[in-house]
Amino acid sequence: MSTYTQITYQIVFCTKYRKKVLTSPNRNELFKFIWGVLKNKKCKLYRINGVEDHIHILTHLHPSVSLSDLVKDIKISSSIYIKENYLFPDFKCWQPGYGAFTYGLKDRARLIEYVKNQEEHHRVKTSKDELKQTLLENEVSFEEQYLD
Repeated sequence: MSTYTQITYQIVFCTKYRKKVLTSPNRNELFKFIWGVLKNKKCKLYRINGVEDHIHILTHLHPSVSLSDLVKDIKISSSIYIKENYLFPDFKCWQPGYGAFTYGLKDRARLIEYVKNQEEHHRVKTSKDELKQTLLENEVSFEEQYLD
């Protein structure tokens, strides 16, 4: 029997100390690079976006790819790419850890719009508040001190 999956992941990770270094002129270039990483891993990208201190990736993982390995590969390769191409001069590295949440097919369109509208969304909500809300909505236990 073949392997069949239909899991939409929303992956979120931040710059070190949530520093606002991912300036808009080069953000799309970073997103295209990450799309290439996902494509090479046979993952389907539905939407990628972010603001100065974090990014959201809405994707379907190929069954042969583990979530932790994918995030590790994205972070390592994108850090190298950012530094080699001087995309964001003040970028040092990504913060350790990440958030990953699963959703069903019925949620995908709503999530695509949510990720698409990150700049508008963050005019009224900080990335820390957004993460806290997402953790609560998904019933993930957390310690406040580790959200920074």
